[in-house]
Amino acid sequence: MEIRCHIRWMIRKEMQEVTTIENESFPNPWKEKDFIDCLRTRNCIGMVAEYDERIVGSMVYELHKARLHILTFAVHPEFRRQGVGRQMVQKMIFKLSAQRRTRIMLEVRETNLPAQLFFRSCGFVAVNAFKDFYNDTPEDAYLMVYRFQQEPQAILIPQNRIKGLVK
Repeated sequence: MEIRCHIRWMIRKEMQEVTTIENESFPNPWKEKDFIDCLRTRNCIGMVAEYDERIVGSMVYELHKARLHILTFAVHPEFRRQGVGRQMVQKMIFKLSAQRRTRIMLEVRETNLPAQLFFRSCGFVAVNAFKDFYNDTPEDAYLMVYRFQQEPQAILIPQNRIKGLVK
């Protein structure tokens, strides 16, 4: 069953809900201070997914000249596989264009197969691997990238209109 969420900017008073989701999602979660420090920087954006007046997902990403870089992305365990994450990814995809930011990227732990499969199902492709990427473990990370694809223009097939008139 897919639920419809409202994806909007994160506000400070929601930090407790956001960190709870983070704690339930990662072995080495961001702390409240990590969120606040990141969101104070000019190019960092925090978004939440809200359903029935409850925060059910969150993401923080950086804006760069030609790309968006997801720093953390989590959905509350009770709301996974209900379209929340896909709606959050869609919100980011809408920010891409052929003229400006053309891709979204993130690093995913090599052991986080559910995240790899989820992002792959959203159109991301693993393009690189980073050895010993994380501070808490010697684990590697996969760099996954989504590239903007312009809607294909309608293909015009030449029609012989005169042939239909002649009998």
